[in-house]
Amino acid sequence: MPSDRHRAFQALADKTRRDILTMLHRGPRTSGEIASSFDSSWPTISRHLAVLRDAGLVLTERRGQEIYYELNTSVFQDLVRQLMDWAAHKPGGGRPRVVRLRPERVAREQDV
Repeated sequence: MPSDRHRAFQALADKTRRDILTMLHRGPRTSGEIASSFDSSWPTISRHLAVLRDAGLVLTERRGQEIYYELNTSVFQDLVRQLMDWAAHKPGGGRPRVVRLRPERVAREQDV
């Protein structure tokens, strides 16, 4: 059985689910509001919402006939901590290598 963190990373692997999370970053939305923003069928969006809910990335609240979805920011904080731990780890116990790009190099790479 995958861990909660594993399910969260799997859920984030899908672009539609990331787009839903971006929408929810602006505030809670009903399932209908979310579904109407996509070309996908209602069952497809409903499945995406279920994956996000099962991964703990969103919370739901029923208000009458409507179900509202909102971001679960505590899970995102945990994921960021995990990413930071990975970024800080360097095999052999040394400090991680930090690469800083000079502005002219960044500009060149953006032109590519």
